[in-house]
Amino acid sequence: MTIGLVGRKVGMTRIFTDDGDTLPVTVLDVSDNRITQIKSPDKDGYAAVQVAFGKRRASRVRKPLAGHLAKAAVEGGHTLREFRLKPDELAELKVGGKIGVEIFKVGQKVDVSGVTIGKGFAGVIKRHHFSSNRASHGNSISHNRPGSTGQNQDPGRVFPGKRMAGHLGNVRRTVQNLVVVRVDAERQLLLVKGAVPGSSGRDLVVRPAVKG
Repeated sequence: MTIGLVGRKVGMTRIFTDDGDTLPVTVLDVSDNRITQIKSPDKDGYAAVQVAFGKRRASRVRKPLAGHLAKAAVEGGHTLREFRLKPDELAELKVGGKIGVEIFKVGQKVDVSGVTIGKGFAGVIKRHHFSSNRASHGNSISHNRPGSTGQNQDPGRVFPGKRMAGHLGNVRRTVQNLVVVRVDAERQLLLVKGAVPGSSGRDLVVRPAVKG
């Protein structure tokens, strides 16, 4: 199935293999993915499923969305996400049902999308990995400077896209081809090898790998 799940990054830990090797893994909580809408090619022009994740108080849900959720008899969540499907996969799903971690298998490759940790305003060395000049022999306070950014009289301007100091992090990124190490069906946890974007407690989207 090509559907994915919305989850929460619990944190990182490590597990040991049968050979005694240690593997760094990220624990993802993908519990309680509730189906709020099923879109079919006949009615909507494409096949997709919409899921809700997380908890939100009823007083915090806007009335149009509350009506949409009430129609599906689903509790409101803080995240709504849509996943494209193949039309023949819609028969396995129903509005109001849940999608569990069982759709993933150990050894499967997945793509994990999330928002990276924000680092605030950063210079070119930290943001773009520029090399610094030596901090001695009369270099004064220019050892961490970006260098020349302009041009000559022609064209006499800075080209768009020039790598300069600015905001670092807090952007959506996807890490591809992470291997599923363990599937905990009882606690609805997914353990993937390696690191994923974002800090602990942030929402993530886990999909089957598109290049796996």
